Amino acid sequence: MSEDEHARRGIDLDRPNAARVYDYMIGGKLNYAVDRMFADQILGVLPNAQHMALTNRAWLRRAARFAAEQGIRQFLDIGSGMPTVGHVHEVVQAVDPESRVVYVDNEPIAVAHSEIVLEGNDNAAMVQADAEHPDEVLDHPATETLLDFSEPVMVIMAAFIHFVPDSRDPAGLIGAYRDVLAPGSYLALSSGTWQGQGEESQRSVALYEKSGTPLTLRSPDELQALVKGFEILPPGIVFTPEWRPDGPLEDPPEQSGGLALVGRKEQR
Repeated sequence: MSEDEHARRGIDLDRPNAARVYDYMIGGKLNYAVDRMFADQILGVLPNAQHMALTNRAWLRRAARFAAEQGIRQFLDIGSGMPTVGHVHEVVQAVDPESRVVYVDNEPIAVAHSEIVLEGNDNAAMVQADAEHPDEVLDHPATETLLDFSEPVMVIMAAFIHFVPDSRDPAGLIGAYRDVLAPGSYLALSSGTWQGQGEESQRSVALYEKSGTPLTLRSPDELQALVKGFEILPPGIVFTPEWRPDGPLEDPPEQSGGLALVGRKEQR
C-alpha cells in the first residue's frame, strides 16, 4: 500500500499490531517490519510462541468444523485477524456452501485483505469495527444482512479475550453477544494462560505491556467465570491441542500456552 492508502485506512506503522504479529507467527505475509521486530523479541523470550499461534489456529478450524457438523450455518468471528489458509468460511462452507460468516476486526490491513479474499463470496463478509462495542458489530449492515439471530449462531473469540483486561469487563462483553443469541447457539473461545507455563510467559506479557497491547493471561476458572450462560461442552476447558484433536498429540499440550472451550447457550 502507498503512504496515502496507509493514512486513509488509519494504519499505524510505528507500533506493532497484535493481528499482524500473529500473522507473522503463523507464516503469513501481511505484516510490517515493526511487527516482525516485535515478534522476534517475543520469540527471544518465548521460543514456543510460533507453536502457540499455530496450535490456536488449528483449534479454531476444529471448533468451526464441529459447529458446522452440529448443523450451525451462521458464524460471527470476533477479532478474526488476517485471512489465512483454512479461514472459517473455507472450513464451514466445505460442510455446507450456504454457511454464512461475518468476520470482525479493527485492524485496517486485516480488513483490506479479507475484503479481497472474500470478493465474490456472497455468504461471507468483513466488518471493520471495534468488537468491544457490540452495537457496532451487531448493527452493521453486513451483519444484519448475513446473520439471523433468531436462529443459532456460533460466535468465535479465538485469541481475542486475552486482549481485554478485567478493567474493561470481559464477562460483560461476552454477555452482550450472548444475550442476542438464540438458544442452541455456540461460543468458541481461546485465551492465553499462565497454567503450565514458565517465567518466559511473564517476560512475554511484559513485552506486550510495552507495545501498548496489554495481554491478560487467565486460568480455567477465570475463563469459566467469563462464559456464564453457556454450557461448556466436553472435553471442557483444556489446552488448545486437547480440544477434540484429529489424532494423537505430538507435543505436550501445555506447550500451546493457550486454553480453549466451546460452549452452547442454555435454554431460556
